Amino acid sequence: MNIKKNFRFILPVGALLLAAVAWAGSPQILLSPGSGPSTASFASINKVFTGDWQQYGQLFTTWQGGLFNRIFLLVLTIVPTVFLLHYIIIGAKSFSHAGTPIKFFGILTRFLHWLAALSFSLLVITGLMVVFGKFLGGGALIMSGRSVHLIAAIVFCLSAAGLFLIWLKDMLPMPHDILWLFIMGGYLSKKKKPIPAGKFNAGQKIWFWLATIGGGVMAWSGYNLYSFAAPTDQLRQMAILHNFLAAGLVGFFIIHLYMSLFAIKGSLASMITGYKSPEEVEILHSRYKI
Repeated sequence: MNIKKNFRFILPVGALLLAAVAWAGSPQILLSPGSGPSTASFASINKVFTGDWQQYGQLFTTWQGGLFNRIFLLVLTIVPTVFLLHYIIIGAKSFSHAGTPIKFFGILTRFLHWLAALSFSLLVITGLMVVFGKFLGGGALIMSGRSVHLIAAIVFCLSAAGLFLIWLKDMLPMPHDILWLFIMGGYLSKKKKPIPAGKFNAGQKIWFWLATIGGGVMAWSGYNLYSFAAPTDQLRQMAILHNFLAAGLVGFFIIHLYMSLFAIKGSLASMITGYKSPEEVEILHSRYKI
């Protein structure tokens, strides 16, 4: 009997204590709902506890459930197709290797670049594994890819920070970059004419700043998504931002691969040996001062 009496006493007191705690955190949740519809009052109270899930939750569910798959699929098909047509119609540029090679990249730069290239490649591969996880069966494979994604992100951030310090001065925009963009770097022509570019052309600068700033935002949002170090609504926004930036970075990554491996014969060798041929520098980097 005493237990029942105590319970009858504790129950209302406990309810009052919970109400007091709720009032301290968000006083508006205990205000009178007023004359408005009860459903509107419930939505107002629910928003305090769960955030505006109707705004971001439904958007996140819709986009995450199909839109991003289609966006990445379009990037992975359209961008390579465009460059395949470029290679077939216009072809790669080739330059003579006669004369004294010109030093372009130091050993530290090359080391950091290859470290960034390897880690970024892993980020792309594992990121796409997560995006298309349901088509790969999910499970341990995707979870392993997620772990590799995290490690690759740390390595990329460290190597990219080093490259940022080394290349910052050469990557600043210059007036001749506008001319480079206007003629698309001469890649739409088979003729070899001097191109307005310094050590790096406008396309390389765009890739540098996108990878640096975009990569920084990706690292910040990725950290929060991995650790859940933010409210639910913010995590949903970060996931949407992370996916959109990833699609853009994957597209530019494919462009960078094409330019390095196919658009210019022997271009990749400069990041191995550190040297470029005099003719290549004269044509593709005509504003570069040795």
